Amino acid sequence: MLDNINLLTLAPSLNVQLLLDGLFIGAIFVLAAYGLALVWGVMNVKNLAQGEFVIMGGYLAWHLGTYNVHPILSLPIVAILMFGFGWVLYVAIIKYVVTRDLFTSLLATFGIALVVQQALNLAYGPEVRTAESGFGTRSFFGGLVTVAEIKFISFALAVLLAAGVIVFMKKSRMGQAIRATSQDPRAAKVMGINTEKVYAFTYALNGAICGAAGVLVSMIWVIQPFYGVPHSIRSFVIVTAAGLGNLPGVILAGLGLGMAEQYSGFVLGAQFQQATVVGLLVVVLVWRQIQMAQHRQVVK
Repeated sequence: MLDNINLLTLAPSLNVQLLLDGLFIGAIFVLAAYGLALVWGVMNVKNLAQGEFVIMGGYLAWHLGTYNVHPILSLPIVAILMFGFGWVLYVAIIKYVVTRDLFTSLLATFGIALVVQQALNLAYGPEVRTAESGFGTRSFFGGLVTVAEIKFISFALAVLLAAGVIVFMKKSRMGQAIRATSQDPRAAKVMGINTEKVYAFTYALNGAICGAAGVLVSMIWVIQPFYGVPHSIRSFVIVTAAGLGNLPGVILAGLGLGMAEQYSGFVLGAQFQQATVVGLLVVVLVWRQIQMAQHRQVVK
């Protein structure tokens, strides 16, 4: 570990490489986390199947690739399919747990996660897969820093998708209805907003966002039926650290988590990369508990 730290100080280009990789992958983390923030903030449902939605989107892109559909061109198709999948899940399961306690929603979404994992495993097998984009690699600083072109493209697509969702939430009638419902569901219902439809649309929109994120993951990373759990944990870390409704916080936390993963993987070893995410979740939860305790003391 000390040797790796010394290497970072002796070779500044390594820091540039890690920062760029963290930035590119962190942008995708932001997408999935924003979807979780929507569902959590509007419906008060902690979606433990968040990562499975991401992986499912990746497999859909990979599957369409077997029919010679480029992963980038498959992105809108996957988003639409995942939107429909999310809507069906809401009607079949989620609508019955929205008004229930926290444990019920956690149990229901955990069950969904297990079913999606096993369905993907049965359909595609346990092998690690990647959706081939066909793009090359660019070198910088005399070849000391190399970045795959698809990472630049994925970063740009992630930014465009995030901007599109933000504009939709601010300008469209459904987006305004979602924001009103998240603030006060009863008042929104009195004002004539169909909150049931808003809930269904929100959960379906989350599915579409995760599906789009999964397409990007399948191109710059790898997918496997049981890789959804780390993505779910990442989303929880980001949303918990940033707070609900804090979009700038979600962006900063997502990019920061991406960079932290890259550095921990280099310094501690790839085997500790996921442990870093879990450790950060514990730290964030403890920090939030301390904040809540301090707030209670101030109120008293």
